[in-house]
Amino acid sequence: MWSIVEMQTCLLMMISLSMSSLAWGQWRTNQRSHPLSLLPVNSTLRLCRDFMIPARFQKILKPLLVPRIVDTPQHRKVGEYIHNYFVKLGWSTEWDVFEQNTPYGIKTFRTLIVTSDMKSPRRLVLACHYDSKILPGKVMIAATDSAVPCAMMMDIARSLTPYMYRRVAADVALQLIFFDGEEAFVEWTPTDSLYGSRHLAKKWESKWYPTTTGTNFELSREIDRIDVMMLLDLIGARNPGFHNSIGLGANQLFLHLPAIEAELRTLGCIGAVPNVFYPELSYQAVEDDHIPFMTRGIPILHLISVPFPRVWHTDADNEKVLHYPTIYHVTSVLIGKLPQSPVAIAWTSGLKVPSWHHKKKKVEGPDTSLVEALP
Repeated sequence: MWSIVEMQTCLLMMISLSMSSLAWGQWRTNQRSHPLSLLPVNSTLRLCRDFMIPARFQKILKPLLVPRIVDTPQHRKVGEYIHNYFVKLGWSTEWDVFEQNTPYGIKTFRTLIVTSDMKSPRRLVLACHYDSKILPGKVMIAATDSAVPCAMMMDIARSLTPYMYRRVAADVALQLIFFDGEEAFVEWTPTDSLYGSRHLAKKWESKWYPTTTGTNFELSREIDRIDVMMLLDLIGARNPGFHNSIGLGANQLFLHLPAIEAELRTLGCIGAVPNVFYPELSYQAVEDDHIPFMTRGIPILHLISVPFPRVWHTDADNEKVLHYPTIYHVTSVLIGKLPQSPVAIAWTSGLKVPSWHHKKKKVEGPDTSLVEALP
């Protein structure tokens, strides 16, 4: 027979488990609903006018257009460049540094995670990889794979930073991940590829995150804070094609991309570049840094050009292959999408959006005057 104390203890444990289960269910409901709200036309026009400055983008990109082979001095220099860029923006930064055996021996990998607001319990993730493939005897710049995606993410963050601190959905932060070790050292296998993403997904799967919503106590894994991951890869050449791949868990979110592309074209925000987002479901599957997260239940928007650029994994993947109107086209659509997600920010409430060509208006949060010193 149980004593009264034992029965009370058991009852309290059952109540606690029940509350945790309900809280977890609500957490998942909030995440997976992930509603989008359309921006007013005047807000979209301001986005077009203010947030795609070609000279600024090219200045951000230039330091990335070098070989970035894992665990080399040049690779570390590029990682520090990206890191310092976000320090100046006032974002929180974190390195996931680890050593792992490779076909070339033990290598040190450095994945960079930057977050707009550490206090927010949920994450909308943009991701890319910043390492480049080894081509013995050749100089591999890997402009599309993935210097340009990294620069796009940096430029998007630079554009949105002054408005992040008045966003509507304070429970969702924008988080950017620059994976290391995506490329195989020799031949693509489950163990010789995706070093950084495999390590980070496993790490976050076993790391617990406690939070409260109202009177509920919630306990989730770090990886479960991700509402959706948008992975950028193989972007920068002419005529890319981004497809709504089946099985990634975010096909409804993908459908907003061709809709935004059409709206921007109607408003005259994008030029003669053909449409690049295709709403029809595709059964093409590409192994990339999203895989370790997708297998753990995270919805994925995989923005990778299929077919691959003709220069893929060749030394011709350099600045000469880049088509800047296409890059600006894709970036404009992504910038148009992010404010419509739960990280909706200032202009959704009708606040005046200042032009980058004029003196900036200070907003709540870190000292945004630092933004002026950036490319």
